[in-house]
Amino acid sequence: MTLFQAVVCGVVQGLAEFLPVSSSGHLILLRSLLGWEDPGLYFDVALHFGTLLAVIAYFFKDWLDLVRSVLDKTRPQAHRRLFWLLVAATVPGALAGKLLEKWAEETFRAPTIVAVMLIVVGLLMWWGDSSGKLGRQLESLELPDALKVGCAQAFAVIPGVSRSGSTITAALFLGLTRDAAARLSFLMSTPIIAGACTLGALHLRHEGIPADQRAAFAAGILTSAVVGYAAVSGFIRYLRTNTLKPFVIYRIAAGLLVLALSH
Repeated sequence: MTLFQAVVCGVVQGLAEFLPVSSSGHLILLRSLLGWEDPGLYFDVALHFGTLLAVIAYFFKDWLDLVRSVLDKTRPQAHRRLFWLLVAATVPGALAGKLLEKWAEETFRAPTIVAVMLIVVGLLMWWGDSSGKLGRQLESLELPDALKVGCAQAFAVIPGVSRSGSTITAALFLGLTRDAAARLSFLMSTPIIAGACTLGALHLRHEGIPADQRAAFAAGILTSAVVGYAAVSGFIRYLRTNTLKPFVIYRIAAGLLVLALSH
């Protein structure tokens, strides 16, 4: 893998991890269309580490308030309640990631499957974005709501589904505002991405990064972190006054294009 390829993959990861279009799916399609060799899951883990840095940086104060509310009972109960709801919402995705992610990544890496998932989730996103009243805020979440969004996150082990796409869509069906749905999705993604990075780091501790690939790994991490931070910030601001229609159109168009090219 060249330095240029690492930077391009970092840009794709930083954008697609937080925009509801599927980072794993786009990385598969990118490499397939350009004929690039797949560097393996460890490089994808490195890219995820970059996006982990991005989401922690953006939500640092939020996480600080949430953790402090658990340690200090005099702090607002709403923060403590949200913390435990996020813990509950993380469980389905964590179990799916632990038990199924490697199998799903190896089984569903075909471009046609990614294309189908782009289309299916795009249609569900359109349905959730255009139906019902989207007026609920994070403070209104109940345990069943958190578990439903958590189960939606579990399906993100399939490339093309998109972690943010599945969780934002589920949150919209529950009536959350678009920006509240995005904030919930990104807060939920933090422990999931951290867990995946930790598992990957444990494997790399024994195998190590090849000396000739260290610069590429570093470039991929840095690029995905910078682009990811910009994507989180811009996407949340966008959703305060706009719909998800452009992302729905993009998902469906991209899926149809890949299906057409595959035949």
